[in-house]
Amino acid sequence: MRGFARTEFEFLSRIGTALERLWQTGQMADFSLMLVLLVLLFGSYVQAVAGFALGMIAVAVIGGLRLLDIPTLAAIVSFLSLLNAGLSLRGHVHEIHRPTFFWLGLGIVPGLLLGYWLMLYLNASHLWLLELCLGAFITLGGLSMSLRPRSWARVSGAPFTCSMGTVGGLLGGLFSASGPLLGWFAYSQPLSVAIIRATLLGYFVLATSARTVIVFFEGSLSNTVLLYAALGAPIVVLGAWLGRRFPPVVGEAALKRGVFVGLLLMGIWICATALNTGLGLTAL
Repeated sequence: MRGFARTEFEFLSRIGTALERLWQTGQMADFSLMLVLLVLLFGSYVQAVAGFALGMIAVAVIGGLRLLDIPTLAAIVSFLSLLNAGLSLRGHVHEIHRPTFFWLGLGIVPGLLLGYWLMLYLNASHLWLLELCLGAFITLGGLSMSLRPRSWARVSGAPFTCSMGTVGGLLGGLFSASGPLLGWFAYSQPLSVAIIRATLLGYFVLATSARTVIVFFEGSLSNTVLLYAALGAPIVVLGAWLGRRFPPVVGEAALKRGVFVGLLLMGIWICATALNTGLGLTAL
């Protein structure tokens, strides 16, 4: 218990040190910081209304505008997604479909390790290729949101479920956003919506917490990550409250359609700029 308390104290001290340094240097008023927080607020609001898209919106807009580098952004999204999923799962743990959760969880770790290593490698030597992968992921993720998966005749078996956990872990390691793929898989299962939702939330809690542990031991849990996580946490909570208290004037279907179009355009634009940078396609 003393060791845990000491670790928790050191963690909070690092957040305080980061806030103090950035305040003293005047970076707290930086426009990019305000824009990042606004994107997180909007993503959290949409998630509260439509039940999806916090991670996708954050990765698409913040990564697309290059407000933060991808490794830092993915680490921040892990923190905030863990908070969002953990709060949403409260009172619903008993609804998790345990066999599906077990086999998904079994596949997470190798996928996370491979995805995280691939992110670090591409970020260091082929950044344009990493950005191209991000753009393709966002584009395909946006397209997947327009599809309504058909319920299969029976729950998927262990090998296929484990492989989906691994692929989801790979995407989580790369961008800390595996929602579209796992959403398609989960909603194809012949289970109730409550069970599917709880199982997905449990997976996200496990995946984001495991990724955060990997980032910590790899040494990339920087002051910047802690700062944005500390500032973003109340913003995410505020956005969720606003979504429940003040639903949009447009219907949920119209909101989803708007987010789908926005993600699709952002993904195509990221792909175009990445190809322009990497291959010198000036026509783009």
